[in-house]
Amino acid sequence: MTDPISEQARSDFQRALFKAFMNRVWASLSGQTTTLLSYDEIKEKLHIGGPIYRGVQTVRVDQIAGSLNRYHEFDRVFLPASDKLADRWQSVNRAFYQEVSLPPVVLYKVGQVYFVVDGHHRVSVARKQGQVFIDAEVRECATRVNITANIKPEDLEILENKVNFLERTSLDSLIPDANIRLNIPDGFDRMLEHIAVHRYFMGLDMQRDISEEEAIVHWYETVYMPVINVIRSTGILREFPEKTEGDLYLWVLDHQHYLESEEGIPLQSSEDAARDFFGEEDKKTVRKKRKK
Repeated sequence: MTDPISEQARSDFQRALFKAFMNRVWASLSGQTTTLLSYDEIKEKLHIGGPIYRGVQTVRVDQIAGSLNRYHEFDRVFLPASDKLADRWQSVNRAFYQEVSLPPVVLYKVGQVYFVVDGHHRVSVARKQGQVFIDAEVRECATRVNITANIKPEDLEILENKVNFLERTSLDSLIPDANIRLNIPDGFDRMLEHIAVHRYFMGLDMQRDISEEEAIVHWYETVYMPVINVIRSTGILREFPEKTEGDLYLWVLDHQHYLESEEGIPLQSSEDAARDFFGEEDKKTVRKKRKK
């Protein structure tokens, strides 16, 4: 005869398994992903360093969204993806009901996301039971960009490009307060082109060789930031909630080059171009609101 706790543990697993299945169905219909983040993929794309031991900590369960090597066995919210996990999962779940103390899980931390090294079933049961925190041995990995538990595949692609941009420019070292964010996939590659062109014209204007570091700082201070300051002073970003300041900077530069190449309008300073561009965008927004 099955004892009540074992029966409850089995029932919990079946419900968790069914919910994981429904999550996959919904994901296939909506184009979303339910897969856990792969530590190896993050390491490869973001060139992370470490890990460095940080001791035993209390970690929010909902910040655990990845795995070192078992990311196909659980979904993004750590529901079990296969009935092959039943025995171990139910054993851990019985321990939960019996209030048996289990050892801390082992996690890698990258940005604001934790990856399970050891303790996948414990994390899964904790999440299924509504546990908010879990004890964990944490090892932190250095990264030049921040990631969060709700990161999407397209976000990872952009962050990979940002890491490459920072490695090429060392902007985060040259100007520690600089934090360019983009939602445009090829945006950082385009910014590298802007810097290269800016360096070329700096050399012509100053009649000397310009170091890459000098060009990067000068571009940031005299081209990029003037546009950002206009964006902030006009509050135009409120009209584009899915965009970032960096995205709007790219819009301004694209528009400026379009006017120069297609209509023969001389290039303006980036600040003047931004004021003209956002002035027109603001008028369009007002007209749209009046039509509603």
